[in-house]
Amino acid sequence: MRACDAKGRRASTFGVARGGPGASLAEQMKLDIPAGDFSGYIFDLDGTLVDTMPLHYRAWNRAMQHAGLKEELSEDLFYSLGGVPTRGVAKIFAKHYGLQIDVERVFHQKEALFLELKSEMKLIEAVVAFARQGAARGIPVSVASGGPRDIVRHTLELMQLQALFPVVVTPEDVAHGKPAPDMFLLAAKKMGVAPAKCLVFEDAEPGIQAATAAGMKWVRVPSRA
Repeated sequence: MRACDAKGRRASTFGVARGGPGASLAEQMKLDIPAGDFSGYIFDLDGTLVDTMPLHYRAWNRAMQHAGLKEELSEDLFYSLGGVPTRGVAKIFAKHYGLQIDVERVFHQKEALFLELKSEMKLIEAVVAFARQGAARGIPVSVASGGPRDIVRHTLELMQLQALFPVVVTPEDVAHGKPAPDMFLLAAKKMGVAPAKCLVFEDAEPGIQAATAAGMKWVRVPSRA
């Protein structure tokens, strides 16, 4: 997991090692934490706290095929859009493949398909452990996710994380989702922490761009094997 501060410096490493050479990303991951006096931590959800990105890909692939896609959805395109609000992703996919779709119908179908896979969700232990240790030291922690509010809260409940994160920000709360900085700035405000004192944990480029635009240092979490 790669971390960066304003000058590109790296500092400490934090990790939870489980399993052998064949263990999943969620089991083997280590975090490189940048130098800095941080007063708040902001976490993306999918692919950062919970290993769900492969599940979201499968749901998107099926939903887009139901909407007329005649091939497998590009994984590269899918992963490049991590953190972008779901309706926006649907529009991008439709434009990329030249499809005319009902965005609301695809949105609801995709989320329903994703929930069918919820039994396969796994925590990304290293990131969750870092959040828990920070909260135990009295450091505010929050979630800023591009997913719909009801799906985000349902995922947190399924993974028994809802009590850990009293502050949850989703696209419904802001004018502009990632890669705009709005969600991270709102999370910082709700935590009562200055943006420059926040450290963001993210797995995708739109989220990294949003953190940078918000003036926050970040840690990149690899969500793709």
